[in-house]
This record gives sequence, C-alpha cells and structure tokens, in this order.
Amino acid sequence: MNIYLDNSATTRPFEAVVEAMKQSMLEGFYNPSALYAPAMHAERRMAEARRVIASSLKANEKNVIFTSGGTESDNLAIFGFLQAQRSPGEVLYTAAEHAAVKNACIEAEKRFGVRAREIPLLPCGSVDLATLESMLGESTQLICVMQVCNETGVIMPIGEICALRDRLAPKAAIHVDGVQGYLRVPFSFQQYGVQSYALSAHKIHGPKGVGALVVRDGHRLRPQMTGGGQQNDLRSGTENTCGIAGLAEAVRQYPAGGMARMLAMKQLLVGLLAEKLPQMKILGLPADDCMSAGHILNVAFPPVRAETLLHALEMDGIYVGTGSACSSKKGKRSAVLTAMGCAANVMEGAIRISLSPCNTEEEMRCTAEKIIEKVGMLRKFTRR
Repeated sequence: MNIYLDNSATTRPFEAVVEAMKQSMLEGFYNPSALYAPAMHAERRMAEARRVIASSLKANEKNVIFTSGGTESDNLAIFGFLQAQRSPGEVLYTAAEHAAVKNACIEAEKRFGVRAREIPLLPCGSVDLATLESMLGESTQLICVMQVCNETGVIMPIGEICALRDRLAPKAAIHVDGVQGYLRVPFSFQQYGVQSYALSAHKIHGPKGVGALVVRDGHRLRPQMTGGGQQNDLRSGTENTCGIAGLAEAVRQYPAGGMARMLAMKQLLVGLLAEKLPQMKILGLPADDCMSAGHILNVAFPPVRAETLLHALEMDGIYVGTGSACSSKKGKRSAVLTAMGCAANVMEGAIRISLSPCNTEEEMRCTAEKIIEKVGMLRKFTRR
C-alpha cells in the first residue's frame, strides 16, 4: 500500500477533475475570444469558473484573474501593484513567505526602487506582530503575508495584520498568498480587508499549471504581460480553458468537511508518535492549537536526518516531504525554520507530513508505526 503524505507539494487530481478537463479538451476546445456559438459556450464555462471561485472567497467574480499558478499570481499581485504606484515606498513580507513572494519583493527593489523589508517570526513560526507594528508607517505600500505557512502549517494572523495596517498604514495594500490555505482554512474578502489573494489548482486536487489571483474592487494593477488584452488586459494570452475547467471542478469537489477530517487525522498521528517517541520536536504550533492548520505537520526526531528518514519511509511506500518542494533539492537549510530560531540538528531532521481529505485513519496508524520503527533503527546508526 502506498501512502502519499506530501500533499503540500502537489495533490492527485480528483477523478471528476480529470473528466472535466477531458471534456474541455475534446468538446470545449474552442477559443473563448472567438465569436461563433461554440466559442461563446467556452467563454460561458470560463465565466462560471470565475463564479465558483469568487463564491468560495466571498469576492466579486469580475475580479478573478486566471494565471498559470501560484507563482504567477503572486508576481502579478506584487509587481502589478508596485508598478502602478506614483512613487516608491516600502514593501514588507514575512520571513515565512514562499520564494514566489520573497524573491518578487526583493526583485521589486531593483525594478521599482522600493525598499523591501522582512518581518521576523516568533519561535512558534507566526508573525512577530510587535515588530510589524514598529515597521508600519506612511511609506508602507504593500504587506505580503501567506495564509498558511507551507512548511510549518502555522495559520498567519491576517485579521490582526489588517487591523495594524488600518491603524498605522491605511493606504497600504495587503497581498495574501493563499496557495496552502485555499479551501483548507476559511477566507473571505468580506471578513478581511486585503486587496489580493493568490491560489493554485494543483494544491487542491486540480491540475498543475493553472491558478488565479483574486482582487478587491478598485484595486489597481499594471499588467505584466502584453498581448491580446484578454482578462481586461491584466493577463493577456489565450486562456487555458482546459486547466480552468479542472480548477473549477476541484473547487466544486473539495469536501466541505475536509478541514475537520484532516485535523483529526493530524492529531491522531501526533498522539501515536508522541506516545512512542516523546523526544520528537514539532516545528510550529501544537497540533491542537487553533492557529495550526489541519493538513501540515512539520516534525523532527533528532539526531535522525530528514533525508535518511524520508528514504527509509519510501522503501515502505510512504511518501513525505522535507519543507518546500520547490527548494528541497537545493540542499540549503530552511529559511523559515532558521527565522524561527530552530537548532541546526532539529532543522536537519525536519520532515513535512501534509495531508489531504483522501487520507485515512488506517494510513495514519500505518505511518506512525513505520516512523517509530525507522526512527528507532536509524538512531542506532546516527552519530550524536
């Protein structure tokens, strides 16, 4: 039995998603910009996809911009907004941000003359709100914060960040990278005063290569691609109607009780591991903390190294990750865990277990059994 527990890297598409994409490719392949009836049907299906996504975020459907994924959405949100400003100011980003956000903010310094500043983290992995408060001011133009940390599963305090912005930098925009939070942690444009929100299909059992940027009414962006003027000239290029069909179907199919289910499985796994491996280290917030997302667990079993444990589990058909899949092959220590002040031996042993609603209690029990077995064996051969 294979047990896939790297769902923060990517997810297996739902069968209904594959069927929706197949239908789009075989029957709905028309260019939605054309004027004949079948093309107009394709355009209407794309409009329906916008409605589905907008409804899930309590947003305006006309403000859903389809992209190639989370990275492009983040780049459009950051570059598109800063380029539209009359004069350069400051862009703030948390030390937990994905490279798609962090590197875009740093690049914005070169492109637009803004000053990019990193907001530190607390040892638990959440944003240091006291320091953020001291950083905000009249020069703040943009604040970038992820909804859920892709490495630790910490849910960021977006409500508190919005309140600080409203009090100290009311003209500043807030961009939320929702790639790891969308549909797994509730989010509403009506609840939070943010200006933009990025999401990606392949993190929610949709296809790779498609995502969206959702913006608030009146939020101004400059397009980062020139071409035929599709999507109100904000993202030119013939739309990926097949991918968009898959994204919309993934949103429709995502189970309403998925969040509670994953949290219960995560807590079960933690309980089983803690009973036999009391020295394990959870990186981030405890599994029962309300600001700990139910689908991500970052845990270490020092002195066992993460890569060694990963491959030992792989031999039994259990697949876990080691932090961000985008950078795990580069051999560098996690910038997020470093910002949290984690000890070197703990960082070197950190594995990320990320769940989906498709995982089962049986898989959690089997995974716990195998981790306990492998850690016990590997500790005997690990230098201290």
